[in-house]
Amino acid sequence: MEVKVIKYQDNWQAVKDAAMNTIGKDSGKYPDSKWKREILLAEHSPIRLIRLTIQMKGIPSWVSVHLGRHWVGIEHFVSTQRTDRTGIDRNKLPQDAPVNHTIEVSAQALINISRKRLCGQASPETQAVWRAVRKAVKEVEPELASVMHPECVYRGFCPEMKPCGYCGSGAWQMELQCYRNGIDVTM
Repeated sequence: MEVKVIKYQDNWQAVKDAAMNTIGKDSGKYPDSKWKREILLAEHSPIRLIRLTIQMKGIPSWVSVHLGRHWVGIEHFVSTQRTDRTGIDRNKLPQDAPVNHTIEVSAQALINISRKRLCGQASPETQAVWRAVRKAVKEVEPELASVMHPECVYRGFCPEMKPCGYCGSGAWQMELQCYRNGIDVTM
């Protein structure tokens, strides 16, 4: 599997302009890292102006289906398995046949998807793909990667009907502290 993040445009000034417009102020200078993290944590609407293209190559088809369930703030482009295009009978392909899945996604959508796909209730394979996405996001938007966490860290408790046991553990406590303090956990 290979994950690549493409940042076509730096929209942070546009985010700041939009945020300042809502309170009747001029935007002023380019936002610093602290301001970026604060607005991401607050999840104010201007963060939807941050858009990334993420290419995931060679992920299992069924993991792609998991990601395809997310539809707000995201567009999906998945390599075809059509027999007439590939020359391979799609009915004979296993569920883990590799596909290439590209997404065009907003910062808000990345935060939302992380809450579900980094959760211990997500399949280990889907978690692994999404951890690779978070790590790749860190390379171009480190403040954004720092707020991409599972639901239990995001909320401070586990809302799942059948918890995985991570919430309340020592590792969870550490990740929660890192989230609150802006410390990187994307190792």
